[in-house]
Amino acid sequence: MTVTQISNAATEDTVTDRALAACDDLQAPNSTRLSTQTRKGTYTTNNGNVTQHADDGAGDVATTAEVRNRCREWVFENVATESEATTLARRDRGNNNGGGRGNNGGNNGGQASAAPSDAATSAPAGEAGQPAGEAGQPAGEASQPAEEEQNNGGGDQNNGGNNGGGDQNGGGDQGNGGDQGEEQPDPAPTATTPPPGAGLGILTNSCETSDLEAHDGFQRGNRCVSTEFGEVGAAANNPTLLITRAPRVVNRNAPFTLQVSTRNLIRDRFLAAGQGGYYVESSVLQGGLVRGHFHTACRILDSQNQAPAPDPVPAFFVATEDSRGGAQPDTVAIQVPGLPQSGTFQCSSWAGDGSHRTPMMERANQTPAFDSVRIRVR
Repeated sequence: MTVTQISNAATEDTVTDRALAACDDLQAPNSTRLSTQTRKGTYTTNNGNVTQHADDGAGDVATTAEVRNRCREWVFENVATESEATTLARRDRGNNNGGGRGNNGGNNGGQASAAPSDAATSAPAGEAGQPAGEAGQPAGEASQPAEEEQNNGGGDQNNGGNNGGGDQNGGGDQGNGGDQGEEQPDPAPTATTPPPGAGLGILTNSCETSDLEAHDGFQRGNRCVSTEFGEVGAAANNPTLLITRAPRVVNRNAPFTLQVSTRNLIRDRFLAAGQGGYYVESSVLQGGLVRGHFHTACRILDSQNQAPAPDPVPAFFVATEDSRGGAQPDTVAIQVPGLPQSGTFQCSSWAGDGSHRTPMMERANQTPAFDSVRIRVR
């Protein structure tokens, strides 16, 4: 009797299957409140040279189908084996409604949402990443000629025993004799490397200690963000920003222009908040300079003697990217369509990295890339 065993990877509960199942549980967020006077959507100014994203892309809200399809694409590219990806993509092809990458990042030379680095998904060093041969061995040892391996490993009784390989009989089975047979010292305990801030009594440095849900890239509060801070440049390369020209008084609903100068900011990274690009990308340097964009907002001040409430939406808010900027300062014109009511408005501009956070600085006593002016509307 002949028994034939047939294995169908598509029916097994693999890591890929579990990742795809998690994608199917994702839900798109509800739309958020938007600034009142800003032109909606994404548009260009300055003769088409500058791209403005209203409300940091918050109005570009992804659908549940788009979120799930984009997640499945990421699984195919980063989790599934080649054969699994082919099989699952064929099965999934009829269900894809075009919600893949969206339109964010296309002008930036990147995808709509940043996938973890190879290090985040690869096997530990010494396993998948090592050359053929013994895991963790230098390439030179793993690639010794066959006859040399036989000489080193052939002395099962004589060679390994003298080298402390008694339990394994000298490592003869491994063909590496002396190296395999030597006793290895116990690994040093990880506690010998103190964490950053050791001795300062920090509350935590990981979401592992948080009871809050994981942040998912959308504009949701009471979540814990696990995205690493990323790369911080040298003090001389940290971004700065200045509003160089602004009116002091304007009439209601009268358009006006703010001139904003940035230095050490490459304005080429933007992931729309409404598409799940909020707090998901670590800071990335290019030639030592931060890649990101900058924001401009105008909000009314109910009082000039007290800090304003944080939650009301502003009258105006745009995120600016134009694939320009660098070590030398330059200036961008921000066109405000007008402010709707009389009173004192605070108009501010500040730099952001790819995930909208104010860029980090080498020193604690540096001033962030931020500026603000007061404008009276009559």
